[in-house]
Amino acid sequence: MAACAPVDVKELGGSYIFVVDVRNTEVKVQIEKDSVLKISGQRNRDMDRKDVSEAKYLRVERPVGHFMRKFNLPNNVDLDSLTAACQDGMLTIIVPKLPEATPHKPRTFEVAVGTTLIKQ
Repeated sequence: MAACAPVDVKELGGSYIFVVDVRNTEVKVQIEKDSVLKISGQRNRDMDRKDVSEAKYLRVERPVGHFMRKFNLPNNVDLDSLTAACQDGMLTIIVPKLPEATPHKPRTFEVAVGTTLIKQ
């Protein structure tokens, strides 16, 4: 059974932020083809505690198993500065944007009339 990993994606002025619920999960973050963010892992049931191992499940709604999510990243990201951190079961991935290139402004040149630029 494939597990689902809900992801929130936000765009801020200088970065894209991905937030994933990864409780009881072994997770891996990768970049594929220099443009695809891949989040994958294995979600497990919490069976380490004694009270859980003796329990009889009456309803199971939280999925378990392998999961994988892929996101196409825009061209304006700095993949070398990507960071990922996990706290309280929430994985946060920050993909910084590259600085915007300054647009080329039209330039005007003076034209000297009656003179030559080529010297002989």
